[in-house]
Amino acid sequence: MSTMILEKVKTIQTLNAIAESGLNIFNKDNFTIDNDSANPDAILVRSFNMHTIEFGNNLKAIARAGAGVNNIPVDQCTEEGIVVFNTPGANANAVKELILTTLMASSRNLFAGLAWTKTLEGEGEQIPKLVEAGKKQFVGKEIKGKTLGVIGLGAIGMLVANDALDLDMDVIGFDPFISVDAAWNLSRNVQRAVTIEELFANSDYITVHVPLTDETRGMFNQETFSIMKPDVHILNFSRGELVDEKDMKSALESGKVGKYITDFPNENVLKMKNTVPIPHLGASTKESEENCAIMAANQVKEFLETGNIKNSVNFPNASLPYTGKRRVAAFHENVPNMVGQITLAISSYNFNIADMVNRSRGEYAYTMIDIENNVNDDIIPSLEEKIKQIEGIVTTRII
Repeated sequence: MSTMILEKVKTIQTLNAIAESGLNIFNKDNFTIDNDSANPDAILVRSFNMHTIEFGNNLKAIARAGAGVNNIPVDQCTEEGIVVFNTPGANANAVKELILTTLMASSRNLFAGLAWTKTLEGEGEQIPKLVEAGKKQFVGKEIKGKTLGVIGLGAIGMLVANDALDLDMDVIGFDPFISVDAAWNLSRNVQRAVTIEELFANSDYITVHVPLTDETRGMFNQETFSIMKPDVHILNFSRGELVDEKDMKSALESGKVGKYITDFPNENVLKMKNTVPIPHLGASTKESEENCAIMAANQVKEFLETGNIKNSVNFPNASLPYTGKRRVAAFHENVPNMVGQITLAISSYNFNIADMVNRSRGEYAYTMIDIENNVNDDIIPSLEEKIKQIEGIVTTRII
């Protein structure tokens, strides 16, 4: 268990280059950026591997300026009461644009054609004739009227589906866990696949936008390839491990899969025929990096100043309008009577409760309680200590 009180000036550490537009979110009167700090209040990170670093006892939050958090020891953070944020949707437009670009370019054999054209260097005046004679090997196909299957209709998948409709494609979507926000923004012209097998069987192109889990690992394999149309194009901008690479190699060689476009090249992928290996460029735009940095910084700033949590991958999302009253923020085990014990500790000081929120996520829960009375600073340590002594409390802050 640990107890933490916010100091007036809070220290932010960055483990990667974070866009200046994001760092400017932190007011210099209340925050300082110190990348040499051994014990910051919060860390902003992109791809830095945090599995081998030791956390200080003052660390309250880690924000990943991006969607994936594989580089962060999330389970350890949860056990230590450190909230981990990500920035879903901040890079969605960048990824969407690259998906649609590669979908069209690969259909027209543009990448192979460009590589072949470069081999003509030095042929001088013969180049136009050679081009005319050789271009027939790169005859492609148009995407208009073809069917795109979109697996996962979150921030990226929803944008891809909607824009593909504007390109005169038919679109089938599959997402049994679609959020309310995504459903509201998804075009009604996107056809719903009741099963993923239905999507596999009816798609000319398939793009996947799901997290890597035990259930999704290797979801593209010999069995699922057998359901698909011949010459299907598969686009993977989510995680390389979603594809069984041995089975993908066989499917490419047989022509069952016409093209494999992936943002996750490795030695195996580079040896496969008919692949378009992209050097992990999905979110690599200036706009995307700025959007992620701003979103991550805003989430950290609000959490440190008010306790409110949005877009956490390990804490429950919880929000309470901040009015300037003293606020108790406690992360604790999700067991009966925790809220009652916290409110009892507060009422033992003859404090009234002005407002509160309690949200749970699996084995843990997060409670914020605003105190109606004016609370002197000298009372805070004893109140905090009293809450800390409750069995099941992981961390406590009084803001």
